[in-house]
Amino acid sequence: MFSGVLACSLTVLSVHGLYSASDDVVELNPSNFNREVIQSDSLWLVEFYAPWCGHCKNLAPEWKKAATALKGIVKVGAVDADQHNSLGGQFGVRGFPSIKIFGANKHKPEDYQGGRSSQAIVDAALNALRSLVKDRLGGKTGGTDYGKQSGGGAGNKKDVVELTDDNFDRTVLDSDDVWMVEFFAPWCGHCKNLEPEWTAAATEVKEQTKGKVKLGAVDATVHQGLASRYGIRGFPTIKVFRKGEEPEDYQGGRTRSDIVARAVDLYSDNIPPPELQEILNEDVLKKTCEDYQLCIISVLPHILDTGASGRNSYLEVMRMMADKYKKKTWGWLWTEAGAQMDLESSLGIGGFGYPAMAAINARKMKFALLKGSFSETGIHEFLRELSVGRGSTATVGGGALPKINTVEPWDGKDGVVSIENSVRVDVDMWGRVGTSRFR
Repeated sequence: MFSGVLACSLTVLSVHGLYSASDDVVELNPSNFNREVIQSDSLWLVEFYAPWCGHCKNLAPEWKKAATALKGIVKVGAVDADQHNSLGGQFGVRGFPSIKIFGANKHKPEDYQGGRSSQAIVDAALNALRSLVKDRLGGKTGGTDYGKQSGGGAGNKKDVVELTDDNFDRTVLDSDDVWMVEFFAPWCGHCKNLEPEWTAAATEVKEQTKGKVKLGAVDATVHQGLASRYGIRGFPTIKVFRKGEEPEDYQGGRTRSDIVARAVDLYSDNIPPPELQEILNEDVLKKTCEDYQLCIISVLPHILDTGASGRNSYLEVMRMMADKYKKKTWGWLWTEAGAQMDLESSLGIGGFGYPAMAAINARKMKFALLKGSFSETGIHEFLRELSVGRGSTATVGGGALPKINTVEPWDGKDGVVSIENSVRVDVDMWGRVGTSRFR
């Protein structure tokens, strides 16, 4: 079965990735990324990839050659963003492979736009290195020195927000941002050990999450009302607060990197959902289905059947589901019934049953059809089954992505009946009258 094979293959690939310890490519993950890249004085080229991505597999040997050629000059790394999607989300990775250059300001890497040969990669790295050296000669540091103070531990204490009985609800509970809050006691030895790590993490989290995740601290010996409200029994206790949800206990490590990694993961929960695109031409379908693990395609009723309000209600359901599954490496597409008949035929939709939805694995040329209702509940059940490797599948008709017509984008308005798209009155030999719309 397509979904079973998919689940199995993803498990295997996520373990082995495309690079090994014998390569000169440094394998990066949330545990070592800050230490290796963000706190480094070196120039880094980092590839964000997915093991199942065909373009990534093609790039791998060239990336390895470039890493060997640049050894001791420029650092070359790789992130399995399918496994470590929090890192991909942190740096706005939307497709694979994505290459970013971490230069003077490690928190604002530049996108690499060059060729995919080892020579092109090396040339770009050396150009970036020359720019970095020139900046340093001019006195520019990139603003990352704070992470080197006190052995890399000190941040700005102002980045830890002091929380009290008076300001807690307004500052934390009413905020749209995510909060990590430490409840401490001044006399507590473990709290004293945590303080420099918490402070350094606060500064780094502020940079990496664009202020969307904040770190605060409550002196629980002074603000006992808060400590009592949240059942604080020991120190330090760290809790995560998200608007409208019950707080959860933080169970991670107490080092800066541990705290930052959790904060970045929380931030990725709040990243924008993937774009929902209309299939306007062959490039849209090909790029989405080839660049993503799955492409979710909806075929919506003709505009004359639903009007703008009806169509928008279907699109809103799709956007809600794209948001719910935004951590998945899935692309989201839609088309109007009858606009892409070859696509409908290849998926066994074929002119009836609208709205319809299919999930395509372009690497296996397998697809699964939504059998339930086109609703948040029905689609969630369909996608959840795919996520855990269940559900019936079939081969895409013809064994390849079908021909796609180039069409004009929907203008957001109700449909207009025209000669080419109108109602025909039929009178049979017995004088009976029927109607049918033809296009």
